[in-house]
Amino acid sequence: MKAIQVQQLGGPAQLKLADVPDPVAGPDDAVVEVKFCGVNFIDVYFRTGLYKVDLPFIPGNEAAGVVHSVGANVDTVKPGDRVAYAMTRGSYAELTRVPAAQLVEIPDSVSFEQAAAAMLQGMTAHYLTHSTFPLQPGQAALVHAAAGGAGALVVQMAKLRGATVYGTAGSPQKLEVAKAAGCDAVINYNTEDFEVEVKRLTGNRGVDVIYDSVGQSTFSKGLNIIRPRGMMVLFGQSSGPVAPFDPNILNPKGSLYLTRPSLGAYISTREELDWRAGEVLSSVGEGKLKLRIDKIYPLADAPQAHRDLESRNTAGKLLLKM
Repeated sequence: MKAIQVQQLGGPAQLKLADVPDPVAGPDDAVVEVKFCGVNFIDVYFRTGLYKVDLPFIPGNEAAGVVHSVGANVDTVKPGDRVAYAMTRGSYAELTRVPAAQLVEIPDSVSFEQAAAAMLQGMTAHYLTHSTFPLQPGQAALVHAAAGGAGALVVQMAKLRGATVYGTAGSPQKLEVAKAAGCDAVINYNTEDFEVEVKRLTGNRGVDVIYDSVGQSTFSKGLNIIRPRGMMVLFGQSSGPVAPFDPNILNPKGSLYLTRPSLGAYISTREELDWRAGEVLSSVGEGKLKLRIDKIYPLADAPQAHRDLESRNTAGKLLLKM
């Protein structure tokens, strides 16, 4: 089969189109014929070595497609079923082996393209707003990179839970995308001081929670605009990792909470996976959750997809099509 393979850690040029052996389903696995797969920053983290992985490897952590074959112990899916998954590496390929317990059925009202765009970022937005810091009506949230694939979904889910949402983005075009997602106010963090603006917008009260996928360039200022006993939710680092710091700074800023969550810990049981994926995909199918797919690339153009993602000039989801 054709797949993108990384044989050496480094930049986007290390994403090489290669012929590799077709995967074979283990007893508890299914082999999925991939139709679309998502391109996410976690793929960059593996490619550069920020997240450790044995070489060579096939990147990609989310896809939608059709079950091709199943292992001897699998009775939850069968060949021909429309399925999607997240958090199993190897989706930049025509075929991929996935534990059957991680596959969810795609509703008839949702396309392969939509399912691939919704799984990882949609379930991330779900756990952030429903579990990590379960937003309540009347609370206020700041969402960094609010025009991105994940950010725009966080904004939408926060609004559905009744929160006031402020969003940051880096260009006038992205500010419009963030507004369309539902932000009550938007801030260009390249031309405005978001700390000053949030204090102004909230009458110096600050926000209850910050959902921060940017990291290095936004983290420290963010701690100055969280209300006492509020939470900094750091779920990414598109601008680079946050430097080590003394946790004692959380004390005088109002006994703040800090967490660095990841999706895997929030879909660790079948019940939780079914809940999150079910709510996300049904919301997409019903039109309650709007997906913005910025660009679709052929598999061979995975290096360009990574360049575009890392440029932070995209506004929405990037997909690879087999």
